[in-house]
Amino acid sequence: MVNSKKLVVFYSLGGNTKFISEEIKKEVGADLLQLKVLDEKIKAKGIMKYLKGGKQALSDAKPKLEPFNINLDNYDTIIIGTPIWASNYVPAINTFLTDNKITNKKIALFCCHAGGGSGKVFEKMRENLKGNSIIGEIEFKNPLKVDKINSINILKKWLNDIL
Repeated sequence: MVNSKKLVVFYSLGGNTKFISEEIKKEVGADLLQLKVLDEKIKAKGIMKYLKGGKQALSDAKPKLEPFNINLDNYDTIIIGTPIWASNYVPAINTFLTDNKITNKKIALFCCHAGGGSGKVFEKMRENLKGNSIIGEIEFKNPLKVDKINSINILKKWLNDIL
């Protein structure tokens, strides 16, 4: 699987998920697709941006995404990363999973959170990714704030185990 083409699809508001995605790119040479929401509604700062984001996540929102010029069929492995908002994956990932029929891929999932854990996020994502082989799941608690080096080491071991 060393020569397979890999893509990391992610959304990041606070920077943690972007940090992990960029580390994956460095480690395995994956391409990156950062999802961006058209007319992002989360303009607040501090705790308010998380409250607004959590409300959207709980309401099963599916915001319109900026168009991207990547053909998912060109990838063998897709790694999907999301922050956790109100015990859910973010609305941008919800839109991505709804709008893109992904099948017959090797899928790895990761999430970043502030301490609440992944809960049933991976279970919900697996449900939306039926027809694929889920090769791994991992969560990171505030990798930019807690311990970057340890997070990178854990990530490297995980990648080595699944790819």
